[in-house]
Amino acid sequence: MARRTGIFVQMQRDLARQQRERQRAEAAYVRQQQQAHREALRTAAAERRYAEQLVKADARARAEMEKQQKLAHLEAQQALADQYNADLTASVTDLENLLSSTLEVDDYVDFRSLKRKAVHPPFQPGSLAQATARPVMERLPSRPIFEQFAPQAPTGLSKLFNGKAYERDLAGAQQQFAFADQQWHQQLAGARQRHAEADQRHQLAEQERLAGLAAAERVYQQECQARVDEAEEHNAEVDRFAEAFQAGEPQAIVDYFTLVLANSDYPESFPQRYRIAYVPGSKQLVVEYELPTIDCVPTEREFRYVKSKDEITSVARPAKDIKSLYASVVAQVTLRTVHEVFEADRLKLVDSLVFNAVVSTIDKGTGTEISPCLVTLRTTNDVFDNFNLSMVEPLECLNRLNAAVSKKPDELAPVRPVLEFDMVDKRFIEETDVLSSLDSRTNLLELSPTEFESLIQNLFTKMGLDTKQTRASRDGGVDCVAFDSRPVLGGKVVIQAKRYRNTVDVSAVRDLYGTMQNERASKGILVTTSRYGRASHDFAADKPLELIDGANLLYLLAEHAGIEAKIVAPEA
Repeated sequence: MARRTGIFVQMQRDLARQQRERQRAEAAYVRQQQQAHREALRTAAAERRYAEQLVKADARARAEMEKQQKLAHLEAQQALADQYNADLTASVTDLENLLSSTLEVDDYVDFRSLKRKAVHPPFQPGSLAQATARPVMERLPSRPIFEQFAPQAPTGLSKLFNGKAYERDLAGAQQQFAFADQQWHQQLAGARQRHAEADQRHQLAEQERLAGLAAAERVYQQECQARVDEAEEHNAEVDRFAEAFQAGEPQAIVDYFTLVLANSDYPESFPQRYRIAYVPGSKQLVVEYELPTIDCVPTEREFRYVKSKDEITSVARPAKDIKSLYASVVAQVTLRTVHEVFEADRLKLVDSLVFNAVVSTIDKGTGTEISPCLVTLRTTNDVFDNFNLSMVEPLECLNRLNAAVSKKPDELAPVRPVLEFDMVDKRFIEETDVLSSLDSRTNLLELSPTEFESLIQNLFTKMGLDTKQTRASRDGGVDCVAFDSRPVLGGKVVIQAKRYRNTVDVSAVRDLYGTMQNERASKGILVTTSRYGRASHDFAADKPLELIDGANLLYLLAEHAGIEAKIVAPEA
């Protein structure tokens, strides 16, 4: 009984132990599963965090790239605006320094600089210069020798048993050697023949090459000689040009000063068109120079980059500044051109210069082409030389030179030219007319004094003045009295006519001025068929006197009276 009870207790213990082991195993399994789950969760979280980090890093990279791109765009736009401003500043600076920039340049044209030197390119015959290599005879195999074919001689007892066989072999070897040697000599002869033929072809080709090279050299020498002849002809023309200029020939003088003005460097927007004439009797140069329009002045004051709109905008230049700068441009071009002419005139062929600055444009009212004159002046080298152009204010300087300047150049308000360029009649300038004997026009020098005075009276009547011719004995030096009915600008005008062949003396101008004062006239006009000297222009420069020479008179008669006349001195 007791033993049975012990066994039962032991079994209970074993069952309890097994149950505890199962529980421990189950708990361990549960812990293992929980650990695995926790590891899986940690891994997933790590992967999510890593993915999130990648996303954030990519977003940061894109944001940084966009930031850099935006910054680069902003910098590029700002740099572009800065470049616009730099170009704008340079353009304005060029306009402001039109006069000062030419003072550093010697405007004299040295005729030697116009000459050319023949420049020859190197002779390039190409493949003709390369001689071809002389052909070399082909290499042949070595000449056969008998030892190459000879059988081995028997030795010892073999001589007794193989003697006849050796003799047969020796005879066959001799035949083979003879055949091989014959073949070699045939190859040698063929090689020599081919070499001779190739050498002959080479000699013919070389002769053709040398002939082609000689022909190419002749063509090259002919081209070089043509360039030399062209340069010599050009230089001879330059020498003739220089001689004609030094001799004071009018066309040479016009051509020379055309070169002077062509060498003047202006901004691209300037037309740089001009007409030049020369009156040899009075040594007067007439220049009609085309100015740029007001469009040459930039309408922008500055450029700005607006970040908020991402665009480059411009700030308008005030209209007052545009007008002021354009007026300065007009004045500077005038002074610059006068300076260039006088500085280039080392031979002092020009005593006085008439300069008219015009603008070619379209009349907005009529749609027709017009060329209003904005500046006109007449000055001499001596007078102009007294001005220090590096220190002057251009508009004030023109005022001191008694130039007529448009009050509103921006509106193309014209002034009356001192001398219309078209008034400079070429026949009068050259003082010769080979067709004069066949010309039916009235010769003003053949009119009587009374006829000439009546002609002048009729001319000014046609021009809108109320004229009355004075009597010859009681005119007190006045040939014609006219009245200009215009308010403010009008008044009494005294006119004198001189039918002269030679230059009018300055005393006639002084007499007109005295007569004008005695008559209490507001203006005096002296008309002549000849010309005025420098002293006359200097005397009339700052006085209400107008001097009309023969060229002007011909133009006025054709323009206002419809009279085609000529001025030809009778042969003495």
